[in-house]
Amino acid sequence: MKKVLVLCTGNSCRSQIAHGYLNQLAAGKAEIFSAGVETHGLNPGAIATMLEDGIDISGNTSNNVDEYTHIDFDYVITVCDNALERCPVFPGAVRQLHQNFPDPSKFKGASEEENKAEFRRVRNLIKEYLQNFVDNNL
Repeated sequence: MKKVLVLCTGNSCRSQIAHGYLNQLAAGKAEIFSAGVETHGLNPGAIATMLEDGIDISGNTSNNVDEYTHIDFDYVITVCDNALERCPVFPGAVRQLHQNFPDPSKFKGASEEENKAEFRRVRNLIKEYLQNFVDNNL
């Protein structure tokens, strides 16, 4: 079974959303991990937006990438430029992929509904990217 790590800055939002989708999209094909180059705790907006799409990530934890340096990953997917710049080197034949997604937790809309809409927009971008990843790599 393939091992996939999704990496972002704080493992609170984008990588958690990606982790949730990959658990669903790559079920039986890959073991999924997520981490941050820092840990910021799970973002409530990420939890809520994923629940709207039928995926519960509320039991996930915010992990630091250093916890996984002993794992031979097949893929490391960085989902923000900061994580790409700070990503450690992993041993073995790991394939690194990168797609910079906006951080919905940094969006400051004029209303709560605008903030929720940004979470949904980023969630959908991540979902589409990962569906393509799974279809072409796993």
